[in-house]
Amino acid sequence: MTDQSNTPSDNPLIQRLAQRVREARKAQKLPRRTLSDRSGVSPRYLAQLETGQGNISILLLARVADALGVSVSALLADDAPLSDDTLRVAHLFQAAGPEVQGRVRAMLAPHAPGGARAQRICLVGLRGAGKSTLGKAAAGALGIPFLELNKLIEEHAGMPVSEVMGLYGQDGYRDLEQEVLDEVIQSENRMILAVGGGIVAEPQTYTTLLDRFHTVWVRTSPAEHMARVRAQGDLRPMKDNPAAMEQLKALLTARTPQYERAQAQVDTANRPVQSSVNDLLAVIAKHRFVESISV
Repeated sequence: MTDQSNTPSDNPLIQRLAQRVREARKAQKLPRRTLSDRSGVSPRYLAQLETGQGNISILLLARVADALGVSVSALLADDAPLSDDTLRVAHLFQAAGPEVQGRVRAMLAPHAPGGARAQRICLVGLRGAGKSTLGKAAAGALGIPFLELNKLIEEHAGMPVSEVMGLYGQDGYRDLEQEVLDEVIQSENRMILAVGGGIVAEPQTYTTLLDRFHTVWVRTSPAEHMARVRAQGDLRPMKDNPAAMEQLKALLTARTPQYERAQAQVDTANRPVQSSVNDLLAVIAKHRFVESISV
């Protein structure tokens, strides 16, 4: 601080800053000594800061703000000071992991009619379980749209998913996946969406999906997963890879805990397509995911 006098400044900005630092520290019940240890700013400087007796440098202020878990702009803005509860929540949010932060964002987002999930249904599960087949048939029976997230991503990017992955990498693809999912949430309140099996690998995106959709895990046996993928014309899972089945089983085992977070399940193993469609419609009716349906 450049001003070492003991007289509080008359400058409104200095007084506002002093008040907000005091309130943020007290909201977290931090002794000034503890804040000093966290920020590396001496207790004497902090005392002067909180009483409006000088001008703190921007670098020192940034350290104080970081130690309090707030932004510099929040301390300096013209808006009304944040309440103690708001400061506590902001501090807890900043310290939370991405999964918790995702849930908080979903809870605070503007809710569509019928709650945060509205009448949106999402089918999750490994490729080959039957998500697209069942989703399309069930949506037709209910008279609601059916969408596939991968196709929406391709439309958004203007290129196939394989090219998106090649150009932007896994991280870039996941960012785009989250962006397109958010657009679907904003634009559709009544629909069935099928997503790629790997969406569970991104905690924040999967948390958003669980919070904003009624979710159904479409599952089947590893053998049927493999057979259906091959029936779609994709021979890569077996070509020159005799261990493919074991790898598929390991992947299914690893992802099962995440898939089990869905609200409901439909097992398509050894079931005719229409029977599985009926099973899905029965689940939707039982849980009232969509209003005014009968099976």
